[in-house]
Amino acid sequence: MTALVQRVRRTGPLVSRIVAALFGSYGIATLFSLAVLALPISKPQAVLTGQLASFAIYTGAVIWVFAVRRASTAWIGLLIVAAALAPLAWSVS
Repeated sequence: MTALVQRVRRTGPLVSRIVAALFGSYGIATLFSLAVLALPISKPQAVLTGQLASFAIYTGAVIWVFAVRRASTAWIGLLIVAAALAPLAWSVS
């Protein structure tokens, strides 16, 4: 049983970062692209801006998830950004 526990302790943070990079970064990019629609610009321009910027946001979030020291810090950071973007994205839909 101790070998299983050691394996989980060793690979758990890596799996957590991979999940945060895949799904958390996608969520942040999606929220950002929706929040751009709240800007006072034309809707077609907002859609284009949001879609193009979402690629940079996703890439930056993935890099940041693996750059921080702890996996919990990555999750907390993603949740803070999502909490800031969620009201803007909600106001548009």
